[in-house]
Amino acid sequence: MGLGLKKLVKKGMMGLGEMGFNAGGGAINWFPGHMAAATRAIRDRLKLADFVIEVRDARIPLSSANQDLQPQLRSKRSLIALNKKDLANPNIMQKWTRYFESSNQDCLPMNAHSKSSVSKLLELVEYKLKEAISREPTLLVMVVGVPNVGKSALINNIHRIASSRFPVQGKMKRATVGPLPGVTQDIAGFKIAHQPSIYVLDTPGVLVPSIPDIETGLKLALAGSIKDSVVGEDRISQYLLAVLNTRGTPFHWKNSNNRRMEGIQYEAEEKVDYSLKNLQPSRRKLPTKSHVLYVEDLVTEVQCALYSTLSEFNGNIEDESDLEVLIEQQFEALQKALKIPNKGSEARLMVSKKFLTLFRTGKLGPFILDDVPEANPLS
Repeated sequence: MGLGLKKLVKKGMMGLGEMGFNAGGGAINWFPGHMAAATRAIRDRLKLADFVIEVRDARIPLSSANQDLQPQLRSKRSLIALNKKDLANPNIMQKWTRYFESSNQDCLPMNAHSKSSVSKLLELVEYKLKEAISREPTLLVMVVGVPNVGKSALINNIHRIASSRFPVQGKMKRATVGPLPGVTQDIAGFKIAHQPSIYVLDTPGVLVPSIPDIETGLKLALAGSIKDSVVGEDRISQYLLAVLNTRGTPFHWKNSNNRRMEGIQYEAEEKVDYSLKNLQPSRRKLPTKSHVLYVEDLVTEVQCALYSTLSEFNGNIEDESDLEVLIEQQFEALQKALKIPNKGSEARLMVSKKFLTLFRTGKLGPFILDDVPEANPLS
């Protein structure tokens, strides 16, 4: 991370320091009280599980973990599913998989919306469970993860695969730890394998993210694991711009996308009004050619705006005050690129929302926000 970005984050991302962090950058109060109760409940449910799939966001492989639960997760057979791999830089992703392997943690980059990707995950889970000699005739798999990493999408696809393998999904019985010996309870889940019978619990465990510092909170907010309204789209956009500038990303865009950025514009076949509310193409309806071209041209305009402001900037990006000045210039340039009429703070909010949508839907390219640790942690 660049020095300017470090100082800007430490300073509080233009007022972020008052966002409920404890003194000294300790725990953060961004989560309602029921989340703490949910964590206690998960500790109990984890005792039932024979295998845990911990879903993380591939763009933040460490920041999207709950560090407090790691010892309990690692004490079980477990797998880190790095979801949304299509939004993550594949070159850096290889370094992350090597990092986890060297830490004796199984991990698999995946896409929860892809049936083949989920099938590959289940194959690995079955292999890991069947290599274990278990006296338990029924084995339970639990899916856990912080908010918005794709747990529900994964479970929905597991349900589809389970239904095709075993059309008649019987109730599973499992002995529970309690005062009465031999008492069983029904647990809702999907059967994915036989001999031994393997079930995936149908309700994911929601983990509270561990937020030891401001930047981890900002990464989680940028990836969508913390509600925008808690941090503010403006601050999240400032952080994204700081990251892009310190990494020199606009220069990479220029090198890899030279012709489009030099102004070759493709004329759409029809003039249509488009909204950035949902850039994800609908599964039922493919985007039209003109919609694709509209988004491409919009992305090119945004990339050009950030490249020109950064390349013409005379200040020092390593200096947080200079970096702040550049970011303010870029907000103005983005407003023009996104064709948002000037309405003061309302315009700034619109710029932030549209800019974040482009990033989160992968239109600005694949990213991994976390740095791979240099030294391996104790496994």
